[in-house]
Amino acid sequence: MSKWKRFALLGHPVAHSVSPAMINAALAVLGERDIYTALDIGSESDLRDSIDDLRSGAIDGANVTLPYKQTVLGLVDTVAPSAVEVGAANLLTVSRGRVTAHNTDVDALTAELGAQWTGRPKSRAAVIGGGGAALAAIAACRRLGFKLVCATSRSWSNSEAMYESTSAERARALGVLTTLWPGEGDAPTTERSKASQVLRLQWNDLVADADCVIQATSAGMLGGSRGEDVTAIVPWHRLPAQALVYDVVYNPPVTPFLATARQHGFKAEGGLGMLVRQAELAIRMWTGHDAPAFVMRRAAEEALASRGTEA
Repeated sequence: MSKWKRFALLGHPVAHSVSPAMINAALAVLGERDIYTALDIGSESDLRDSIDDLRSGAIDGANVTLPYKQTVLGLVDTVAPSAVEVGAANLLTVSRGRVTAHNTDVDALTAELGAQWTGRPKSRAAVIGGGGAALAAIAACRRLGFKLVCATSRSWSNSEAMYESTSAERARALGVLTTLWPGEGDAPTTERSKASQVLRLQWNDLVADADCVIQATSAGMLGGSRGEDVTAIVPWHRLPAQALVYDVVYNPPVTPFLATARQHGFKAEGGLGMLVRQAELAIRMWTGHDAPAFVMRRAAEEALASRGTEA
């Protein structure tokens, strides 16, 4: 009998995750004796130890989530083209003691958004965020054929910060227009700060004509900030009536961002479908088997529902 395998989710925090329930349900249906656990990784040193566990065979494969999707690239042995494209990884495989980082966020989100897109225009998309999920969302929008994609991030507080940001540089390399976070800025007392003010105002005009708005930060996630600042930067009354709003957060199923979008009459979807598609790809890469998507979706929904008010 072949030895059982151990797979893991590496991130912080991970208590909210339904991935163990979802992936273990799929592995059981496939007849595997394998197990998937969520490991709360409190530091980069702990992450390094987990990568060593992959090399030694103590862990046979892993998912990577916040805040390590970009950090992990510097700790593995090989970075697959999918992770090179966006500068972030969410999946680790191991072969002969060598760990490879992959990105399945892009494929999963491209498929998920594509399934929502029947008959909708694809002229302009807006992405909120500068981390790994945001970069994947940008790449997905480019794959889907949006003519213009714009992005902003809370860390892009002024023009200097934006142009020196690695994530903004990566976004621009993907063909995206980066803009300053449109919150309150300093009074424009210098030519440099005046330029920042102009760039800060650019976001509203770009989003006003967006056919798709993607919230790709941790805002609204269970246990974290409700993300009022993120919700506030969308000019809801100026969006086209047919705009699709997507939030990569899946727990809770209805985030404040989604609730606001629906209050304004927009079709708005949460990130559970993307999570299921990622899990399908992970199981295929770890085991060689096609995963039962329906089983995983049901297990994830049951796990959310069992948490009562947390869901």
